[in-house]
Amino acid sequence: MGRADARRAQRRGARRANGSGGIRRLFTWKKLLGTFFGLCLLGMGTFIVLYAMVDVPVGNAQAKLQSNVYKYPDGTVLARTGKVNREIVGLSQVPRDVQRTFVAAENKSFYTDKGVDFKGTARGLINTISGKGKQGGSTITQQYVKNYYLDQDQTVTRKLKELVISLKVDQQKSKEDILAGYINTSYYGRGAYGIQAAAQAYYGKDAKELDVNEGAYLAALLQAPSQYDWAVATPRGKRLVKERWAYVLNNMVEENWLDAGKRQGLSFPTPHAPKPPDGLTGQKGYIVNAARAVVQKQQHLSDAQFDAGGWTITVTIDKKKQEQLEKSVKDRLTSKLDLKRRDVDKDVQAGAVSVDPKTGGVVALYGGTGLTEHWTSNATRRDYQPASTFKPIIFAAALDEEAQTRDGQPINANTRYDGRNRRPVVGSDIAFAPPNEDEASYGQVTVQTAMNKSINSVFAQMGVDVHMDTVMQMAGKLGMDVKGLPVVPAQTLGSMGASPMEMAGIYATLDNHGKKVTPTIVKSATRDGGAPIALPDPIGEQVISRQAADSVTSVLTGVVDDGTARVSVRDAPGRRGQQVAGKTGTSDDNKSAWFTGYTPKLVTSVGLFGEAAETHKGVDGKRILKGSQVTMKGAAGGGRVNGGSFPAEIWADFMFKETSEAVKFDLDTDMGAAVAPTPSVTSSPSDEPSEEASPSEEPSSEAPSSEPPAESPPPSTSPDPEPSDTSTGLPTVPDPTDTAEAPLNPAGDKQDNGSRGLRG
Repeated sequence: MGRADARRAQRRGARRANGSGGIRRLFTWKKLLGTFFGLCLLGMGTFIVLYAMVDVPVGNAQAKLQSNVYKYPDGTVLARTGKVNREIVGLSQVPRDVQRTFVAAENKSFYTDKGVDFKGTARGLINTISGKGKQGGSTITQQYVKNYYLDQDQTVTRKLKELVISLKVDQQKSKEDILAGYINTSYYGRGAYGIQAAAQAYYGKDAKELDVNEGAYLAALLQAPSQYDWAVATPRGKRLVKERWAYVLNNMVEENWLDAGKRQGLSFPTPHAPKPPDGLTGQKGYIVNAARAVVQKQQHLSDAQFDAGGWTITVTIDKKKQEQLEKSVKDRLTSKLDLKRRDVDKDVQAGAVSVDPKTGGVVALYGGTGLTEHWTSNATRRDYQPASTFKPIIFAAALDEEAQTRDGQPINANTRYDGRNRRPVVGSDIAFAPPNEDEASYGQVTVQTAMNKSINSVFAQMGVDVHMDTVMQMAGKLGMDVKGLPVVPAQTLGSMGASPMEMAGIYATLDNHGKKVTPTIVKSATRDGGAPIALPDPIGEQVISRQAADSVTSVLTGVVDDGTARVSVRDAPGRRGQQVAGKTGTSDDNKSAWFTGYTPKLVTSVGLFGEAAETHKGVDGKRILKGSQVTMKGAAGGGRVNGGSFPAEIWADFMFKETSEAVKFDLDTDMGAAVAPTPSVTSSPSDEPSEEASPSEEPSSEAPSSEPPAESPPPSTSPDPEPSDTSTGLPTVPDPTDTAEAPLNPAGDKQDNGSRGLRG
């Protein structure tokens, strides 16, 4: 090598030596350590600032949403409503060993840690920054914070907030509160949020009934709910969830939370197959809405407040009776309606309510074809007339007030009245002369016979004798909403509105010997597992004397045994000697038909209502709007629908299958059909044949009016003639000894005495 080459090599070496020395000078250990500690201090400072700035927020609204759960008295679920299937339960309602399965699955150090896994959080931050996605490693506290206070976004900001909030939550809340929050906010698959919904979804039981085996499966689910759901899992998913289940139990053994011997005896608890959500199909919707209305009214809750969820409402409905009532309506009515061939059949709506008179609980309810098809519940609607089912209220008022006829005779079951058709009432400031059913005229009849045959003219006069304000007050005391109703004689025909629920309550009060019965469909209601709310007592005070109530019951047995319900009820298949009291009712123009009756143990009111299924033109060319009240005449291919037909048939089919024993009324009375049956009916000529309807006359379809018909004589203004010893209660009847109790009108022979019973 020449001298020149040596110099060049020396210069290159010098440059290399100088460069290496520069790097060493730039990255000395002191500088590296200083930078590291500086970053640590910066991080700590940032964390301190973040800790000071970030407060524990209010829980997010979605995490607070719950379903409202409706249950039968036996504890089984009737329905769940709400956007989220969640029912929050306290930790006290979850067995201790089931609680520990979640700790064993997710965070064995939960009871001793400070709420944060710094290593796991750091790993999660790094993976988030590097784009590797969601990573595990969070504590139970962190997962609870993510579920309840934050959202599921995977960002650095959200993870830092989770870290700070978790530390603060661990300081502010007990471990028990945190664990309860975690198991109540977690998603378990099958649409179930929270352990209570999960217990129902996978094992068909409440959380308090879970065992450690089942708890371990639910805890295992949280890692991958859709993948680990046994019903839809792949073979690999089933293998993985079994491994996870075993991992949970083994961890419990390690923590001394589970005996090793017991662990060996446990086998995998295969969950039930999924069931469709408990929706509001069939009668469920009507029951749920009725129960909801009770709680909202009692707690003064708006719809929004109630729909926030958390309510557990136990209804009074008896599943067996409910099923039978639905079957009876189908067998005796809806199966006979032909909606394609007969337009009138589309207009028939049925409603029914059955009440236990001793408790006031509604044990069965029929509201219509279904909530999605017919929103209005026919069980609680009040827009149709109860018609002659109101007559017992008039008689109850007469007995309770010890009222007298106009000539001073006490009103009781044996008091005689003039039963002539369209006879003007006497003593009223408002003229009224109501038609009898089918324009039938009767002679002298007892109150018992008038009730049996539902004679309007008799009860119109009785209402005036008792005084209409007294009658309406009695209706209110028995449970009818009479506020604002006019106090006029026409109300004796049941011209106000009433519901099957309302009428069932009135008759239940009679059945309960005069102690007020207000039907209720809610047995108990709690929110968020708290104490049951206070509910009104369905059984109230004595609102009518026992003697008066029992006497009405006694008289009403005659309607069944010798009156308008005898064909459908007295001789119904399945009757085994049960004593029955009841009353039929058919409103003007056949727009409603009723039978409300009772045995000593059960009261049921059945109503049929004519409601236009669609807007159309009537026979007179007038436009009839959808939902309007219309006639049911011709339904099911028959004639007029009256109380003794379909309503009584439904009633008998249901009641005689639910009250099979031959029970008798315990009555404190010496009057009425149940005590002294009315003598056989005999005919007698009328003293005023001009009042009779001729055989060619058609039954009146006009609504009861407060004015007398033009052809009827005006009410007498002359002094009343002297009554005889056996007073009729009406001064215009010349022969009080007459026992004429059959219709004097030949047209009455045209009454339908077929399989659907007598009208009235």
